[in-house]
Amino acid sequence: MQQPRDPHEIPPGCPAHGNVQMYGPSFGADPDGHYAQLRSYGPSAPVDIAPDVQVELVTSYDAALYVLQNPASFVRDSRRWNALAEGRVPADSPALPMMGYRPNALFSDGAAHARLRRAVTDSLATVNEHQLIRQTQQSAHYLISQFSTDVRGHAELMAEYAQPLPLLVFSELFGCPPEIGDRVIAGISGIFEGTPGADEVLGGALTELIALKRRRPTDDLTTRLMEHPAELSDEEVLHQLVTLLSGGTAPLTAAIGTSSALYLGEEWQLALPVEDAVSQTLWNYAPISNYAAHYPTHDVEIGGRVIRANDPILVSFAAANTDPKLTEHREQLSAKAHLAFGAGPHACPAKDPAFMIAVTAVETLLNQLHDVELRVPFKSLSWAPSPWSRSLVTLPIRFTPKAVAQGARPAASAGSSWSTGSNPGQTPQQQSPAASSTHTGPAGSPAGAGPQQPKGGLFSRFLAWTRGE
Repeated sequence: MQQPRDPHEIPPGCPAHGNVQMYGPSFGADPDGHYAQLRSYGPSAPVDIAPDVQVELVTSYDAALYVLQNPASFVRDSRRWNALAEGRVPADSPALPMMGYRPNALFSDGAAHARLRRAVTDSLATVNEHQLIRQTQQSAHYLISQFSTDVRGHAELMAEYAQPLPLLVFSELFGCPPEIGDRVIAGISGIFEGTPGADEVLGGALTELIALKRRRPTDDLTTRLMEHPAELSDEEVLHQLVTLLSGGTAPLTAAIGTSSALYLGEEWQLALPVEDAVSQTLWNYAPISNYAAHYPTHDVEIGGRVIRANDPILVSFAAANTDPKLTEHREQLSAKAHLAFGAGPHACPAKDPAFMIAVTAVETLLNQLHDVELRVPFKSLSWAPSPWSRSLVTLPIRFTPKAVAQGARPAASAGSSWSTGSNPGQTPQQQSPAASSTHTGPAGSPAGAGPQQPKGGLFSRFLAWTRGE
């Protein structure tokens, strides 16, 4: 980056005028430009991750590994956070849901972390790979069936496919019955959308699920967590489930969307496997961009800058993965050397299943819609202006519509919206966010006309579709 010739030419946002702002439309439009600016200050720099919330952001690959792999000097318990303890973080700050303490493996250290993480990793290890692929394919087939008969041959892939698919897969893995699964999906979706009361909806649904598994244990991830030798309390089980949901669904949505867009983009070589598109996404468009707050146990020095004990240090996985110092030998690195899944003791415990779900989702889309293509160039797609994640806002596609077979299952020709408040009986043109999920026929049709449509939310409709109802 060319340096200004005199102090009056220093661009707003540089440390001379205040921290670089890592949020809002300006950041969302050009995150790479922000990372390039930060690199000119060294391996880390102070930034505002939200209004009035300063953190030290690590942008160097080597410095990121130093922080992630050194748990003696950098811990995750955010109750140590100086500014928060001193009342300098706004109570309504969007940084608090991302950085505030929760009693789960992500925010624990030492023996407490080892105990919780062991329960999670051991439970995940019991998930059958082939079963997971089948579950992902079945969820993908259902979602594609909802929009593939659209007479226009148009769909919006983020809302209609990339967002709901991980939610369906996780609801199945957790062993949710239909009604609880609907509320789990409504709760976690509401949290990401900022819907008031979504926390309570999710907490209530998971509390009921845990109570159900206490009475009737089954072969699912929830039961395995509860029966693990670590003897987690019901509250601990709930928080680990929330961590798996929040840490798994949103990044998977981003990975599925971006990988699909890359593969369908004009610069991608169709002869290359889908795995390459997913790997490129993890390297160049890290779904979790800036996260993993660490708190130094003592004053530390990074690249000549001294960070005070208990001041938060965030890792920019996006900047570290695209560190120019890696460019020379990037091809010699392992395809898994990226930091999209973190590193060290807090690395993502589900990185292999996550990669498998993303690959399967993209492959199934390509297999089901043979001529699918983007409706706009890849470079014209818009990204969410979030400092925490790198996710497309929309992904418009076109394809040849599939004909509706005579006597096809009702759910297979239902509307395209995945929202738990949508009407499965309406066409995409008729769909509205306020539509009632209990309406049983197309808008304006006489009562009882046409085949009976399944009621309930997304998970209920999905399960009804799998049963041919």
